[in-house]
Amino acid sequence: MFQIQCLNSKVENSTNILGKFCIEPLKKGQGVTIGNALRRVLLSDLPGLSIVGVHINNVSHEFSTIPGLKEDVIEILLNLKQIIFKGDLTEPSIARLVFQGPGVVTAQNLELPDGITLVEPCQYIGSLMARTSLEMEVLIEPGYGYLTSEQFINRLPQGFLAVDAVFMPVRKVNFFVETSRNSSFSVTESLILEVATDGSIKPMDAITNAALILEDIFASFSSTQGISSQIPKLVEETKSQNEYENIMLADLLLSVRAYNALKRANVHNLSELLKYSKEDLLEFKNFGQKSAEEVCESLQKNFGIVLAKTKN
Repeated sequence: MFQIQCLNSKVENSTNILGKFCIEPLKKGQGVTIGNALRRVLLSDLPGLSIVGVHINNVSHEFSTIPGLKEDVIEILLNLKQIIFKGDLTEPSIARLVFQGPGVVTAQNLELPDGITLVEPCQYIGSLMARTSLEMEVLIEPGYGYLTSEQFINRLPQGFLAVDAVFMPVRKVNFFVETSRNSSFSVTESLILEVATDGSIKPMDAITNAALILEDIFASFSSTQGISSQIPKLVEETKSQNEYENIMLADLLLSVRAYNALKRANVHNLSELLKYSKEDLLEFKNFGQKSAEEVCESLQKNFGIVLAKTKN
């Protein structure tokens, strides 16, 4: 049984928390295996919150300028991209900002939905140089990894400008392995893991969550032992029940209308969506032919899945 020891913990600022940990004792070769697995999950599979779109009053495109505002619209979008949220959010939500100038506009001027807080309330957005007002709405979503603005354009509400979304709560992960010999002259290893987060989660909590994700993944293999004739079927079921459950509805990059209709029908992830045929989807409230085609196109394009047209 190995142990995890915190060697160093440092808060450089509210959006940069560092942690250094030692995992030991490990058998020879286990350090690199565990280190690689944890690093990949920490950087790609932990959920986060991010702004994906913004609507600014009297602004139709990102190359516009706003009278009385020091920054142009592109600079405002880049500043909004830097805002970090923490909390629980299961579906897209709108935050509003109304600011009367002159003055400096920061993240704390946003009226956030319940359950969400700011990691750095003083995050700079822009400066109004005259007695004018700035009004905007930002769309906040849960998600994974990094998605470019092009992946949101087609599903944002009318009038919203897309923003590159950084959902990753872990900024950087490094690891290295140290070897030693114990009293029985066998070689043991120590895994040294360095984790930097954006402040929305503590490094130790990030490691714990990553380990739980890996535990769920590898637990699916235990039921296949000694049943070689059923392995293809079990692997298929495992993929449906575990991998697809980890793909949330937001990952399908649907329009807000289609997304909300599915959420009202208690469809929260890809595993639940695949229980329905295209014919079933048309029976959902406010879910028309266009939304059904959008879902089928997203499944085919992003996951290579063809949704059945009718019930079996």
